[in-house]
Amino acid sequence: MWDLVAELVNGVSCLQCHPASFALGVLNLVIRLGCAGSIQPVYGAQHPPLDPRLTKNFIKDRSKANVLPMKSKKASSFHEFARNTSDAWDIGDDEDEDFTSSSSSLQTLNSKVAKATAAQVLENHSKLRVKPERVQPTLSDMPTNCKVNKSSSEAQLSRMSEEACMRTPLQKQQSLPLRPIIPLVARISDQNASGAPPMTVREKTRLEKFRQLLSSHNTDLDELRKCSWPGVPREVRPVTWRLLSGYLPANMERRKLTLQRKREEYFGFIQQYYDSRNEEHHQDTYRQIHIDIPRTNPLIPLFQQPLVQEIFERILFIWAIRHPASGYVQGINDLVTPFFVVFLSEYVEEDVENFDVTNLSQDVLRSIEADSFWCMSKLLDGIQDNYTFAQPGIQKKVKALEELVSRIDEQVHNHFRKYEVEYLQFAFRWMNNLLMRELPLRCTIRLWDTYQSEPEGFSHFHLYVCAAFLIKWRKEILDEEDFQGLLMLLQNLPTIHWGNEEIGLLLAEAYRLKYMFADAPNHYRR
Repeated sequence: MWDLVAELVNGVSCLQCHPASFALGVLNLVIRLGCAGSIQPVYGAQHPPLDPRLTKNFIKDRSKANVLPMKSKKASSFHEFARNTSDAWDIGDDEDEDFTSSSSSLQTLNSKVAKATAAQVLENHSKLRVKPERVQPTLSDMPTNCKVNKSSSEAQLSRMSEEACMRTPLQKQQSLPLRPIIPLVARISDQNASGAPPMTVREKTRLEKFRQLLSSHNTDLDELRKCSWPGVPREVRPVTWRLLSGYLPANMERRKLTLQRKREEYFGFIQQYYDSRNEEHHQDTYRQIHIDIPRTNPLIPLFQQPLVQEIFERILFIWAIRHPASGYVQGINDLVTPFFVVFLSEYVEEDVENFDVTNLSQDVLRSIEADSFWCMSKLLDGIQDNYTFAQPGIQKKVKALEELVSRIDEQVHNHFRKYEVEYLQFAFRWMNNLLMRELPLRCTIRLWDTYQSEPEGFSHFHLYVCAAFLIKWRKEILDEEDFQGLLMLLQNLPTIHWGNEEIGLLLAEAYRLKYMFADAPNHYRR
C-alpha cells in the first residue's frame, strides 16, 4: 500500500515536467488499488487505520454480533457498494473472500474512473500551461455561469449545487400563494389578500355612506352596525369603534365633552391607583403584567417600544385593580392591541407597525391610551366570565364548540376522538385570546369590525367563527394521523397571508352556522 503512495508522491513532483507520465502513473495506481485483496475501501472512517499486525487477532476475536454484513454481495457501483458497507475498519479478515467476489466488477469500474481521471488531469494541466499567469477571479468578477472543473467529482458536485440553487426558489414560490407580501399591520383595512386596489368605486361609496352617518346630529347606530358588518373603512374606523363599543354617545354635540370627561377620569385612576403597583398585595399582578407585555406581538416593532409598553402596563394594571373579581389574566394583554393600533392610525398616515410613537405629542398619546382603556373595558364587560376564577366562560364555550362541531362535521369530530385530541387543548386559546394568536393583527381588526356590529359579537358570535375556522382546515386535520401532528397543526395554522377576503369568507360561514343552529336547539343537540 505505502509503496504505491510513494510512487504517487514521486509522480506529483514531476507533474510539471512529464504530465503524460504522471497521468499514466495515476491510471496504473488506481488499477492496482482496485485489484482484489490489495486494499479495503474506506467509507466513514475518521481516524487512520491501526497497524494490522497489532489488531489482526483482535479483529478475528470480535463478536459476530458487532459485525454488520454487507447488504449486497455484488455492487453495481462504487457508491452503491460504499452505502451498503459499514465502517471499513470493522470488517474482519474472514470477510475478505466476500469482498474478493466483487473485485472483477470493481476493477472494471476503477479502470473507467482511472481513464476519466487521467484524461481530466491532462486537460487541466494543458489549460494551466496555456495560461500560466491566470489570476484567480473574485466572486464579484466571476460570471454566474462560470464553472471551473478540477475533477469529475467536483464537476458533479458543481452541477448538483447549481440544480439545488435553481430548485430552491422554485419550491419556495410554489409553497406560498401567488400574492404580494402583506405587512402585519400596515394598510390593515385597505389591503386585500389578492392585492386588490386600496380604494375602489364601491369602497368610495361606502366611505361616503359612513361619513354621512357619523356627521348626522344623532347617528343611527343600527344603520351603522349594518354598514360596519362587512368591514369599516380605515379613515372612519376610530370614531366608528368608539360609537359601536358604547364609549361615545350617538349624539354629536355630546361627544367632545364625553371624550374629555372619560379621558380625565382615566388619568385620575392613574394618579389614584398606579403607585400601588409596588405594594405587596399588588406586586404579583404587576409582575405578571410586566412579564407579558414584551410577549405581546413580538414580531411587530411598534409594540417593542418602551413608551408603548409603559402605556400597556398602565392600562392593564388599572383595569385589573378596578375588576377584582377577575383581576389580570394572561391573554387580556392581547386585547389592548387592536384598539391601540386603530386609535393610533387616526394620527398616523404611514405604516403603523414601524411608527415611532415618540414623534407624537404627549396629549395625543394620552388620548390614545385613555380611549384604548375604555374600549377594552367595554369589550371585557361582555366576556368577563372568561377571566374569573376557573374561567367558567371559556369552559362553557369550548364545550359548546365541541357540540357544534359534532353536528356540522361529524367526521372531524370523530377524528379528534380517535386520536384522543380534546377541544380544550387547542380551543382554550381561541376563546381566551379571541383568535388573536391564530390570525395576523390586520385580520383581527377586520374581524372586530363585525364583532362590534353583531349583538354579543365577542361572546356569542365568536363561537360560530371558531367553528367555521376549525372546519376551514378539515382537509389538513383529516390528513394528520397522530396526536402530536394534530396539535402541532391546530396550534400553528398557516394564516400569515390571510387578508380581508379570507376573513370575509370566514365570517359568512360563521353567520350561516349561526342562522342554522343558534335558534334551532334540535339541530344543536343530539
